Parts: sequence; structure tokens; C-alpha cells
Amino acid sequence: MIRVVIRPMTPADWPAVEHIYREGITTGHATFEAEPPAWDGFDKSKLPGPRLVATDTDGVVVGWAAASAVSSRPVYRGMVEHSIYIADAARGQGAGGALLEAFIAAADTAGIWTIQSSIFPENTASLRLHERYGFRTVGIRERIALMGYGPLAGAWRDTVLIERRRPHQHMTPYMRARLSQLDMNP
Repeated sequence: MIRVVIRPMTPADWPAVEHIYREGITTGHATFEAEPPAWDGFDKSKLPGPRLVATDTDGVVVGWAAASAVSSRPVYRGMVEHSIYIADAARGQGAGGALLEAFIAAADTAGIWTIQSSIFPENTASLRLHERYGFRTVGIRERIALMGYGPLAGAWRDTVLIERRRPHQHMTPYMRARLSQLDMNP
């Protein structure tokens, strides 16, 4: 296990974030993107927060997490699609869990009620990590997109749609009222 510090991502982190993003792309099981965007494209496509990095005790960035809006419609303002990437050298050492836990806390504080992601089924480490932190599988999106690079170029890929709902945010008014009647505080 490595000890990590979680902090907000800054533009100065971009070279390390881009490198880690590229490592994920190289696996062929992290994204449909063939190349990381330039900083401007990344910055414009991601919400200002939560946008986090994990650093080791020497201050080296070993992971990052960021979110994009799922829709421009105001009704979906509390829903985001997130990405989390961990450097090859830091995988399996606790950095992902620390980063995801901090991301969830920041999202909850920001009023986000649903965090979702689409993960390739082959990315079992990411699926297990998310399950440990309360994400559930919504479904399998079969043949959702055609892979454009790497050994699987030209292959239709499935993704697993996962989500985590902030506690009690998905309850209907009826359910809240019913819990109140039963003397349970939602």
C-alpha cells in the first residue's frame, strides 16, 4: 500500500494527468479515446469540481479523477459521469480507493446525487473498486461503440453502466414520508 494525498487538480498537474491517461488508453480497456486531449479540451470537457489528483508522499501524481456533466438540461444538474485513472506503478496499492472515496465525498458535498460511469467489462479491477464503494451495475450496454484503435480496432465493444446514488436522494416523497411514519430518519 502506498500513502497518498488527495488534492484538487490544477493545470500544472496536466503533464502527469496526461501521462496517466495515456497509460490507461494503452490498455485498450479504459476508454474509446485513442489519445488524450490537449489541456484545453480536457479542461472544457470536465466540470471544475470535483477534479482531484492523488499524489504519493514525494508529491508525484499517481492518479486522477474528474467528472463531466451527463446533460446540459437543468433537471440533470446533479448527475455526472466520472473518470478515474491510476498510474501503472500505483495500481493495486490503494491509491484508487483513496481517490474514489475522496471523489465521492467531494461529489456529495457539491450536491451531486448520481455518479455514473461506463466501464469495459474486461476492466475487472475498476468494476470491483467501484462495487466496494457502493456503485451498482445498471446494465450492460451491448455493442455500444466501435473501437477505433489498438488490438481491438474494428471490434464492437460492450460497456457496463454503473452508478452510485447519494444516500436518500433517490427516495420518492412517499418513501420519505413512510420512513418518517415508521420513526426512521432518512
